[in-house]
Amino acid sequence: MADQSGGFTNHTNNNRTSSSDDYVIRPVPQRDHVDNVGDTSVGSDVSLRWLHQLYLPKKTPEVVMLKDGMVQYTSQRLYPNVRHLSPAKRERILVTGGAGFVGSHLVDRLMWMGHEVIVVDNFFTGTKRNVQHWIGHPNFELVTHDVVDPYMIEVSQIYHLACPASPPHYQYNPTKTVKTSVMGTINMLGLAKRTKARFLLTSTSEIYGDPEEHPQKETYWGHVNPIGPRACYDEGKRIAETLTYSYMRQNDVDVRVARIFNTFGPRMSPTDGRVVSNFIMQALRGQPLTIYGDGHQTRSFQYVHDLVDGLILLMNKNYTEPVNLGNTEEYTILDFAHTIRDQVLATTTTAAGPMTDVEIKLLPAAMDDPRKRKPDITRAKKYLGWEPRFAVKQGIQETVDWFKLQQMEGAI
Repeated sequence: MADQSGGFTNHTNNNRTSSSDDYVIRPVPQRDHVDNVGDTSVGSDVSLRWLHQLYLPKKTPEVVMLKDGMVQYTSQRLYPNVRHLSPAKRERILVTGGAGFVGSHLVDRLMWMGHEVIVVDNFFTGTKRNVQHWIGHPNFELVTHDVVDPYMIEVSQIYHLACPASPPHYQYNPTKTVKTSVMGTINMLGLAKRTKARFLLTSTSEIYGDPEEHPQKETYWGHVNPIGPRACYDEGKRIAETLTYSYMRQNDVDVRVARIFNTFGPRMSPTDGRVVSNFIMQALRGQPLTIYGDGHQTRSFQYVHDLVDGLILLMNKNYTEPVNLGNTEEYTILDFAHTIRDQVLATTTTAAGPMTDVEIKLLPAAMDDPRKRKPDITRAKKYLGWEPRFAVKQGIQETVDWFKLQQMEGAI
């Protein structure tokens, strides 16, 4: 899930630029426009319009920038509509890392479904802003807590997302990253054991390392550098999976494991170092789009709503083996840079008029950055009935719109 805009070990491309004169853009596969997400079999189906009110609201923003440099926070009178569930059907669900990028979208969906949701977050990469529309709701609770320390509560499901997932964040304090993956997972598995809750670990495609198999199946054991700069995350998630299945075999804990591939969407941090957020922020500012490596390394990008669909299906289906959740449409980083740049340029106007061009700059490759990344999702299709539905173009446009809204509100 975490990737820089890098790849290859070839460093001969330092500070070069790319243009349409020396690069041919390959056509982006098209999918139908998505208006509804989720799956009726687990009650996660919801209109995209309902979700838009949470991150692309047309109403007056809750944060207003005043002319004298002050900021005004307005109180919310009504909460978003949610389904009514009887107490017998309502789950009490814990989401660790629930104020983060992916976690907050998962919380939105679980709240819509009518469940009681408890979010635990230490706010290292998450933010209250991502879940502020639920604070005070009778079905919602936000707890400031680090999963490295034990946490006691009664729940029936645990979505364990807590862990920094982008290179700048997880490499900032690698020891802490390892402790979060190991001690945090032990604590949450211990909670699942005590409460007999179903436990879902969000693992990552990074456990495959720089893969020698393409596309990557769940049966592939990976090709990981155990002492490299990315090892704190890669190996941390690998041991988290080991712990998860150890608790299943030894303590009969009901477990699920999702291996998440590159994901993007609204609420990404503008400083998280991921491909999409980097490119969008640079394009909006008229800065060169920076690619680490020669740009021919590949990634598969999925929109966050597709991922949330997959996580909820996995939690509620009877399948315990690891499952890849990702988009099978593969792009080179250069392809993706051109796609994002063109979409931002086509929809952005500055005080001086429409933006005309933004260059693409090639920088030295990042160490241990995978050359190829693409999931085999045969298991997800067979056992979950899941596959991505969002076209990359639709997802990028929603993400760009969100970043623009944050700029208007002075949040970034």
